[in-house]
Amino acid sequence: MALGKDYATQECSIARALEIIGERWTLLVVRDALYGVRRYNDFLVHLGIPRAVLAARLQTLTAEGILEKRRYQQSPPRDEYVITERGIALWPTLRSLGRWGREHFAAEPLRVFRHADCGTELGTYGECPTCGTVVPVADVVMEPGPGLSPDPADPVSRALLAPKRLLEPIETGQV
Repeated sequence: MALGKDYATQECSIARALEIIGERWTLLVVRDALYGVRRYNDFLVHLGIPRAVLAARLQTLTAEGILEKRRYQQSPPRDEYVITERGIALWPTLRSLGRWGREHFAAEPLRVFRHADCGTELGTYGECPTCGTVVPVADVVMEPGPGLSPDPADPVSRALLAPKRLLEPIETGQV
């Protein structure tokens, strides 16, 4: 029997959420948007995702209010994808999933997330152990960890080698 495309018979908020974010590329697009990736080509080269799949994911994420399409150039017309509050609300989910992957499958951390105000590495639930508060996404600084390649092939990965706050746009020099 073929696997259905939705979870219509499931009385579960997790199943409803999976209808939107459950496809394997979707959370990676959201992750990159949190990292500051905004432009189609930057998503494309960083993720290594097929063009048709990326276009479909961006369309769905925009339609669901997780990303917002904004024009950044008139001639020729070019748009970027900016994460919305609804998308930012996925940070705890991505943080937990990344933490789980780090604990079970990584020898060394690829990225380290710190509280911008005090420099302390975030705790398991995105809290600052020093300040005793859950750190808002805009106050999180991402740094390369010891497991990250110091010489990545794509321009987005190279741009992400420098410490930066989440949500701030990255600059790759590509159009």
